[in-house]
Amino acid sequence: MEILQFTLNGKTAFFKKPDVNEYAYFTFGNIHKVALLGIFGAILGYNGYNQMTKEQNYPEFYQRLKELKIAIVPSQTGYFMKKIHTFNNSVGYASREQGGNLIVRQQWLHDPKWEIYVLIDQEEAENLKDAMIHDQCCYVPYLGANDHYADINHVVVIDDGIKAENITHVDSLCKKSDVNLNIESEEILFPTYKYEEFLPIGLDEFCNQYIMEPMIYTDFALKTTSDLVYCVDNKNISFF
Repeated sequence: MEILQFTLNGKTAFFKKPDVNEYAYFTFGNIHKVALLGIFGAILGYNGYNQMTKEQNYPEFYQRLKELKIAIVPSQTGYFMKKIHTFNNSVGYASREQGGNLIVRQQWLHDPKWEIYVLIDQEEAENLKDAMIHDQCCYVPYLGANDHYADINHVVVIDDGIKAENITHVDSLCKKSDVNLNIESEEILFPTYKYEEFLPIGLDEFCNQYIMEPMIYTDFALKTTSDLVYCVDNKNISFF
């Protein structure tokens, strides 16, 4: 099975949580599948939310790419530094307060970095592979908002990905519902990190809101029920 692999990083990132907060807008702790499909849509030139018509259930990029199987491996322990940034929106119509100035506070990720994997098992995956290995891009990709440019490097195609067997650990983000702690394993007696968060894995068809799933990234010994775990470079990578 062919697998597209590349490094995705940036100086900052902002993957806005849909929760409403009076003080600040907060970010998810890692890139999620919908944001990643948005980057792929930018590379391939597909339309986004602003170009949707009343007849469409999804934006074009999601309609075309939602069946892609992807995997995400955060750098380090899965936790990135977060800082609140404050700036002014002074276009005049941003606020009803005197002067029309709106103070915006956003929580940004700093120096995020991920290894991204895509299974090449369908036509859209082939299109993405061809564009990336030839350094072709229709629109500028960014990490959640156009203030945060994305760097894409080390694009390779791995042609020896095989289904993993006798899995005792998973080296990527994976659905928490697909794994159980393997307390009988002696491979990893002292885990050093464990990241958990509800992350978007898709869009709802009726209102395009996020479909959320608890995700986990840890070096703890795990048992998994997923049949989409591949061995890549001696790592067990879970696709979803």
